Amino acid sequence: MCLIAWNWQPGSTLPLLVLANRDEFYARPTRALHAWPCGQVLAGKDEQAGGTWLGLGHKAPAIRFAAITNFRDLSLLRPDAQSRGELVPEFLRSQESSEAYLARLRPNANRYNPFNLLVFDGAQLRGFESHSGRTVTLEPGLGAVSNAGFNTPWPKLLQLKQALAAIDTQGRPPTQRLLQLLADQSPVADTDLPSTGLSLERERALATVFVRSADYGTRASSVVTVRGQSAELLEQSFDAQGPTGLQQLSTSIPDEETGFARSWPGN
Repeated sequence: MCLIAWNWQPGSTLPLLVLANRDEFYARPTRALHAWPCGQVLAGKDEQAGGTWLGLGHKAPAIRFAAITNFRDLSLLRPDAQSRGELVPEFLRSQESSEAYLARLRPNANRYNPFNLLVFDGAQLRGFESHSGRTVTLEPGLGAVSNAGFNTPWPKLLQLKQALAAIDTQGRPPTQRLLQLLADQSPVADTDLPSTGLSLERERALATVFVRSADYGTRASSVVTVRGQSAELLEQSFDAQGPTGLQQLSTSIPDEETGFARSWPGN
């Protein structure tokens, strides 16, 4: 996952709206959005390492949400590190508050290559930057994270955040319009590119909201809406040739026995 933007409005008709693009090598095996056999996780799946990049959790008494990005610093990568993708389903299956979960994670964060983790426990939205060990209590309003610290003003982050600011979230935001925001391939001037140790050509390719290159690109665009005790996750999948399918799942928690309600609108 390489870009996440959100509008966090506690107490409103739509407390949490999240837009996200997951960027990955096209060759990496991936399963699209589905309800996991454990009955508590709604997410896609990285079939190479077994984790996920973004998902919803069904664990009474509240809907849970989590997403992760890598922190781009090639000098810090370790081939023997545990998969960062395991952190998302771990949080979704737990009943810990976001504060308690991140406090428990902090001393063990060096087991993984650097990451940024966004978690929502139904009451609080928090972030964690493993490279600095910093927990971020996110204030109501717009926010975003890419492959640097939370709200680091990379061009793609600012573009998506500004586009999201123009969306009226008081009603039901138009899904296709939200997906269009995630499909933005506007180029970025070389002078505005971040410097993360990659070649200039690679920095250019990764600088757009929607990434597309010969071997690597946006594999999933996700729209998450959380409304109290109900939530919906829409995912558009991609491969090297283009869109491959549209999946939509929803859930609610009227009581502890309720499971995921599914809706498949078709491709």
